[in-house]
Amino acid sequence: MQPQVEHMLEKLEHLSPGRLAEVEDFIDFLSQRDQDKHLRQDYAQASQDTFNKVWDNDDNAVYDSL
Repeated sequence: MQPQVEHMLEKLEHLSPGRLAEVEDFIDFLSQRDQDKHLRQDYAQASQDTFNKVWDNDDNAVYDSL
């Protein structure tokens, strides 16, 4: 086990059950935020080709320099 994880486990052992629940909620929040970030990046990457087909044309070339 990593030393940082062991150190955190030692700290957790001293928390009350209520505080442990808060820590668990915060860990869940961080995990969800990371999943959401990856999902947004995946959606952006998946739609990039479609947007390029729509926007990459001579009619819209004037906007390329903005």
